[in-house]
Amino acid sequence: MDNSTIEILDGNLSIILVQRIAIIAVFAYVLSHTLAFRLIFKENTTGQEKLVLIFVFSLISIGGTYFGIPIEGALANVRDTGTIVAGLLAGPLVGTATGLISGLHRIYLGGFTAVQCGVTTMIGGILAGYIYMRTKPKSPEWITGIITGVGVVMLSMGFILLFAKPYTTALSLVTRITVPMSLANAIGIAVFMIIIHNAREHQTKIAALQTHKALNIANATLPYFRQGLNPASAEKVALTILNMTSAAAVAFTDLEQALTHVGLGSDHHAKGKQVFTKLTKSCLAQSQVTVAQTQAEIGCNVSACPLKSAIVVPLYCRDELVGTLKIYYAREEALTALDIEFAQGLGQVFSTQLELAALQHKAELAAKAELKALRAQINPHFLFNALNTIVSFCRTNPENARNLLIELSEFFRRSLKAARDFVTLKEELEQVESYLTLEQARFGQRLIIKQDVASDTLDILIPTFILQPLVENAVKHGLLSKTDGGTVEIAAQRSGQQIKISISDTGLGIPQCIQKQILEYGYGKGAGVGLTNVNERLKAIYGPKHALIINSVEGQGTTVILHIPIGMEVMVNG
Repeated sequence: MDNSTIEILDGNLSIILVQRIAIIAVFAYVLSHTLAFRLIFKENTTGQEKLVLIFVFSLISIGGTYFGIPIEGALANVRDTGTIVAGLLAGPLVGTATGLISGLHRIYLGGFTAVQCGVTTMIGGILAGYIYMRTKPKSPEWITGIITGVGVVMLSMGFILLFAKPYTTALSLVTRITVPMSLANAIGIAVFMIIIHNAREHQTKIAALQTHKALNIANATLPYFRQGLNPASAEKVALTILNMTSAAAVAFTDLEQALTHVGLGSDHHAKGKQVFTKLTKSCLAQSQVTVAQTQAEIGCNVSACPLKSAIVVPLYCRDELVGTLKIYYAREEALTALDIEFAQGLGQVFSTQLELAALQHKAELAAKAELKALRAQINPHFLFNALNTIVSFCRTNPENARNLLIELSEFFRRSLKAARDFVTLKEELEQVESYLTLEQARFGQRLIIKQDVASDTLDILIPTFILQPLVENAVKHGLLSKTDGGTVEIAAQRSGQQIKISISDTGLGIPQCIQKQILEYGYGKGAGVGLTNVNERLKAIYGPKHALIINSVEGQGTTVILHIPIGMEVMVNG
């Protein structure tokens, strides 16, 4: 290189190095928009992904060496850009490995500054990795990158002055390249880190949108799986997913057949058809997420099938595999890692919904069994007392005995007819009246019955068999032990969007010491069974705010109050 060329380079060295950086920046920008590069920059990278990072950054760093400008037997270069960015953004392992590879490469190329420059490149990778560790969990900012880059260049210049021979040549070289190299590497590191940070933020925004979409789908599909995984619920959920995503088709299967398939390919991926694709069979066999990026990997036996890629997610109910969710796309290689995470998230949400539905069904069965047990317990006991009363009237008052038998038959007819979850207040009161008629025959004038029921409450639906246990408690445990008996009063009135029903007696009352525990544990020999059962049913149907309210004064009497929402039975049954 002649003197005129050297002079031109001296005047434009900074500009030429920045141009080299511009080439590297364009390379970084292109890489940041490829799938492989964006997937590498995630919170936790695998060993294979780290190897890819080392390869990419070593390539950039070595490229910075070859882009260098020969000056006095040395190279004015931007090699440290790749090494420092590797350590700052990918951690100590990637930074150290990149620095080692690119440093050894520089030493291999030779020159009177080769060793000094190669060693400082290695130190730069280690230093950048150390800074990464110190700044976690936050990523280093571009200003940190600039300071690190300038510091490594200065260290390199110091090593050249200390160890490169002859000293006069080393001093001349350092004087000419220190500022241009510091400037070029600082700009390169800043630009590179900004590009990578922008790519990361873009990925974060996409992930946030996917999460938001998954939550919206979960919210929209929540009512559908209440009846479990079946063709009707599966079709509603599949349509919701299809309308809220870019999927070409959505399907659900149980362990043997398709429950529904909506979207493209529904002509041969038909509801009720046995599971036949290789992809779905693999998911069911392995009980894990399976992905197909090509039509061949899906394994559909229809060559003209428009579905080109798919993900199949297993669905569970109480840790037992019950079926699959399948999301199809119309292009090959269409699935990204975010799409896979999105489908997995939906699968987990739907599995949870199915488990909740199963628990709800189990609770409903338990409540019905409890109600049947309560009826079975009360009826024989009540029957025994009622028959004894009727027998006592057979000789003294046959007509009264006949009427009591009619009331007894009506009572049991209502109890034994087809079970319903809800009846009108009028129907429930008729049952109570049959019971009280028989009890009045036993107690005679000792039992006084009063009713204050508003007419606009009679057609309102309430849970079946909810009042009779309360009235029976009032009679048996409030009045029975009093020699002069007492009064039972039933009152009902509307109060806004609910009805207030109260059962009052002038009996013995409940001791203060057990009032708080009575609804939870009961009291006496079976005395609290009916009261506790009614309370638990009310809380299960309407929520804890609608638990029974008990007001009792020992020696004066007890009032039990129910607040029942109007119209809520529609939601409960629905």
